[in-house]
Order: sequence, then structure tokens, then C-alpha cells
Amino acid sequence: MNDKELLTRITVSPGIMVGKPTIRGLRITVEQILKALAADISIVELLEDYPELELEDIKAALLYAAESIENEQVFELKIGA
Repeated sequence: MNDKELLTRITVSPGIMVGKPTIRGLRITVEQILKALAADISIVELLEDYPELELEDIKAALLYAAESIENEQVFELKIGA
């Protein structure tokens, strides 16, 4: 599955989870998946805990996050000279 196909798994709807990006319109947010992975919950555990999830959904969440910050720029502010 290519990147474009993966990203079609991410949906945004104002009526679902207050408009946060979710997986295929389910009530599982990209944020939930990322925080679970950051908390050392394995992909296998995630798939067991959420049987409606597929491996491609997790890949899509990671790709979505990466693309969300891809063009982010950070500028150093010098306060006081």
C-alpha cells in the first residue's frame, strides 16, 4: 500500500471525536495510537486491544503524524540583545 492509499485511512469529521483525525471514521484517534506507541504499547497489543484496527491503520497514523510536521519550521527567538 502506497502513502496516498495509507492516508485515505485517516478521516476527519466534525461529528466524530470533535473533528480530530481518526482511523477510518472509527472512534480511535491518531493521537490515541501515537500516545499508546510512545507509552511502549506494542503494535501487537494495540491490534489485540482494538480488534477493528489493522496494521495499515497504525502505519497510516505514523505517516499522518510525519507528514503533519514535515514542513514545520522552528525559529529561535532572541529576546533582548
